[in-house]
Amino acid sequence: MTDRSQGKPPATKPPGPGHNRPEEGEVVWEFWQKKRTFVRALEGTYGELYQSLYAQPRVMPTTDFAWKGGPQFWAKTVINPGSVSIGQSIECHINLLAPGAISQKHGHMNSAVLYILNGRGADIHDRVEHSYQAGDACIIENACVHQHRNTGDEQQVALVMKAKPLFLFMHMLFQKIVDYPPATPVPGAEDYRPPDDL
Repeated sequence: MTDRSQGKPPATKPPGPGHNRPEEGEVVWEFWQKKRTFVRALEGTYGELYQSLYAQPRVMPTTDFAWKGGPQFWAKTVINPGSVSIGQSIECHINLLAPGAISQKHGHMNSAVLYILNGRGADIHDRVEHSYQAGDACIIENACVHQHRNTGDEQQVALVMKAKPLFLFMHMLFQKIVDYPPATPVPGAEDYRPPDDL
């Protein structure tokens, strides 16, 4: 009998390089390597569930969350099913690019909205560049291969909002890293560090 006939998923070997796993021996950004909670279980009675939701905080100080990444691109995830109990269907994180920096090049099934808090830059969507500055919102359509770029001489910060947990719940799982963020600082920004007050 096969594993499938016993009600178990077939055995698979781990994905190789190019499937969100770096070349053997190289570790890049635990953010993409660690196990995460994409959708939380809903367990208990209706009364327990809604009482628990009423008791959850509605304000999450972003300074309570640590920056991950570097030396060009940093991020902190503030709201998702793994970090707060009230956010089962949305994800919200902050992206930060050092002056002149670029992010990873990647694609995912879910759309996303970037609200540019400061700085100026551009997104490359399927090889088309879209420029923006503080106060602009940029939408990334479903399944678009994209990359964020800081075109200025100050840090660029964006608030990213998406319904990623819902897409994952519907098994629209495909996400791909085409290129990881650079592992070396931008020349002239070797000492750059994200601010502690954001």
